[in-house]
Amino acid sequence: MLPEWSDQLDLLIRAGTPLIWIRSTEEERVQALLASVVQRLPGRQLSRWDFISGLQGALNQEGTGARQPMAVLQWLQDLEASRPTLLLLKDFHRFCDDPGIARMLRNLAVGLRERPHTLVLCSGAWSPPAELEECLTLLDLPLPREEEIKTLLQSIARAGGQGLDDAVLEELTHACSGLTEARVRHVAARALAQRGQLSRLDLDDVLEEKRRCLARSEVLEFCHTDADPADIGGHDALKHWLEQRHQAFSDEARRFGLPLPRGVLLVGPQGTGKSLTARAIAHSWAMPLLRLDVGRLFAGLVGASEARTRETIQRAEAMAPCVLWIDEIDKGFGGDARSDGGTSQRVLATVLTWMAEKRSAVFVVATANAVDRLPPELLRKGRFDEIFLLDLPGVEERSSILTLHVERRRPGLTLPLQTVVDRTEGYSGAELEQTVIEAMHLAFAERRELAESDLIRAANQLVPLSRTAREQLDALQRWASSGRARAASSQGASLHVAQGEEA
Repeated sequence: MLPEWSDQLDLLIRAGTPLIWIRSTEEERVQALLASVVQRLPGRQLSRWDFISGLQGALNQEGTGARQPMAVLQWLQDLEASRPTLLLLKDFHRFCDDPGIARMLRNLAVGLRERPHTLVLCSGAWSPPAELEECLTLLDLPLPREEEIKTLLQSIARAGGQGLDDAVLEELTHACSGLTEARVRHVAARALAQRGQLSRLDLDDVLEEKRRCLARSEVLEFCHTDADPADIGGHDALKHWLEQRHQAFSDEARRFGLPLPRGVLLVGPQGTGKSLTARAIAHSWAMPLLRLDVGRLFAGLVGASEARTRETIQRAEAMAPCVLWIDEIDKGFGGDARSDGGTSQRVLATVLTWMAEKRSAVFVVATANAVDRLPPELLRKGRFDEIFLLDLPGVEERSSILTLHVERRRPGLTLPLQTVVDRTEGYSGAELEQTVIEAMHLAFAERRELAESDLIRAANQLVPLSRTAREQLDALQRWASSGRARAASSQGASLHVAQGEEA
């Protein structure tokens, strides 16, 4: 069970570390792990305390300190050295703002160095008082690994009187990856209550449980999508690249030696299909799509933003395999770090470190409009597998996009589009879609079928972004042409409209 983590905990206890903070909300799992420590390190006993029940697991001292946090600390201070003890305190962080409790903990941090006792605090997110930070040794408890989940599912299935097929067990284990032990038990208990056994039918329940966990997040949003790569006009090079990366998630790719794909950064002007691409990736890969609102990461309290970032990463990994969509990342991390006391830089550093070192099947799709606002460390190789420029569509792509939107809204209608294609140079995909919609308004107002003339009139009325923001688009084109990004389209269309030409 978590061999590396357990070895680290054993070492801390054998080294006489007085105060250990295990950051986790899984009290039962922490208690079970400490019980296994006692078995591996003979001569020690495990006691535990909570505010209601008081002390448990101490001979002749049951109930000591009930509703009296100071009393249990006094008990440990007075405990003779001949009875080496691990004392697990549950929810004790709620009392640490009390000056007396804080002072007693600091006294124990010194006194327990000469005695064979260890004080273990178990809690989730917590910002310890400044005077306690140096006394506490922090140990983060990771989510259960697949071997733990597999063992847990097998024991639950046997307890229910039913065996588990190896293939079903493998699928359920993968599906439950990223859930806490308590959540896995909850899903399994519900399955046993409904059908009397664990089966493939429980996969949907596992995903629903993950959605419920995500619903409690203020930062991540679960996005339902039915977008498809066929809904994206052009960008053939990007589509081909994504097909290759999708194959790299398979077990066969692991055996071949390929690492899990990290993600992709999509840059380009507004309306070129960056958000649609993110949605299409998740739908075509049959993965959940999680949208990260970077602005909500920045909470008001000091240290809260970093805590939210860690929690967000953990929640994303709990949904793996999934697609994590960071929309308009340039707006979230492109500001002046001096204006927020460096919080944005610390949050960015946390995200970048995770992206570079992550081993989970979380595919990051980041989108950006203004690359000049992106920090250089985000663009460095190793953060993303690739950076793609989603250019304004060329001639063939404009024809494809117009055809797609006409067919979607007026199925079976065939119109000559060459004139419209010629008159929409410099139009983005979103602007071409709006051209079709405006043309339909013109036709509907006169209660007749959509005609080529309506599309031409609508195109002439619209002023594209390539005219109103020509300088910014030219700068983006120069940046991409320097070799910093790959073209999403094999046509390699230019972002800017030639001087003197009509769009």
